[in-house]
Amino acid sequence: MNFPLYIAKRYLFSKSSNNAINIMTLIASGGVIIASAALFIVLSVFAGLKDYSLNFSTFVDPDLKLIPSEGKSFQWSENDHTSLLKIEGIEASSEIIEERIFIKSENKNLIATLKGVDKNYQNVTSIDSMVTKGNWITPNSNEVVSGWGISNNLSFGVLDYLKPLSFYVPKVGKGQATSIQGYYNSVYVNNVGLFDINEQYNNNYVFSDIELAKQLLSYKENQRSAIEIKLNPDANEDLIRSQIETAFGDKFSIKNRAELNDALFKMLNTENLAIYLIFTLVIIIALFNVIGAIIMMILDKKKSLNTLYYLGTETKTIKSIFFLQGSLMTVVSGLIGVTLGLLIVFTQQSFEFVMLTPDLAYPVRINFFNVLIVLVTIFGLGIVASKIASQRITPSLINS
Repeated sequence: MNFPLYIAKRYLFSKSSNNAINIMTLIASGGVIIASAALFIVLSVFAGLKDYSLNFSTFVDPDLKLIPSEGKSFQWSENDHTSLLKIEGIEASSEIIEERIFIKSENKNLIATLKGVDKNYQNVTSIDSMVTKGNWITPNSNEVVSGWGISNNLSFGVLDYLKPLSFYVPKVGKGQATSIQGYYNSVYVNNVGLFDINEQYNNNYVFSDIELAKQLLSYKENQRSAIEIKLNPDANEDLIRSQIETAFGDKFSIKNRAELNDALFKMLNTENLAIYLIFTLVIIIALFNVIGAIIMMILDKKKSLNTLYYLGTETKTIKSIFFLQGSLMTVVSGLIGVTLGLLIVFTQQSFEFVMLTPDLAYPVRINFFNVLIVLVTIFGLGIVASKIASQRITPSLINS
């Protein structure tokens, strides 16, 4: 057996005659356990929040969205539609016309985004399941579905015939018009439903049939703003991206659900990194206790070290004993802490002890990449701390 490792294990797992040393060792080990468990739990919480945010966006965001590389719109022919659906892994697609418009209700005005969708849109997203009042739009009609925020701001409801709702958009062209109406296109619509997704969508989006949007915006027959795509569950996204690029060249910019919500994910990733750094600092502070415990152990074992030295044990070998002791302490404590964290996170997933609201449990997710991050952090910093402590051993200390 490796001699330094054997002695290190004896020192670590056997009680010292000095009770203060035992207490300090327990405190150092307990600090590492708590810090590693806390780091894993926090990382699991952020993984759960990211999944929750992404899962919430699946109701309205497609798996892939094709937007024009230049300008706001593009021409989309029947041949293009056929070429897209020939790509293996694409389950459904929907043609979109999207633009900012003015909404007027009585004496109130609001700028919002009109999203004209075709009849396949419900096959690409689950937006209709987010309609909490009323119904989804009927194809080829002047019906619209608005967000709750827009409804509250303009004080209209579902099938509210006493408060006519109209959309306006400036006309494209040059020169002067003969009347005020010549400067804009307008259409009267009937709000048949209200959706509740999130604050951004509730306050900014109105859905209509694509023909209504085309009429209001004076789009040509095959002019579109975007194509939204749903993939098969087992589809390879990277492969489909490359096939789309091969079929259409640089005509489109392709974005997945995470890229469509890049601001949200950048915020979550930044917060995740900040929390990781903060808890890493906590671990570093906890490892100062490990350094102190090892140094106290060195001073307590001076007589034994003196005996080993005169028996021919080199100073570097004695250093290795306490380096391995500190490393073993952090490894064992880190494994216990991560196991404790896994148990807590699994318990929350299974039994939902901590609730955000009466109906919503705090989202957490076990991610084994997070297990690896915590263990690497603990082991790496523990090795550094053990190295610092073992450097306290010198021939003069052993002989004194």
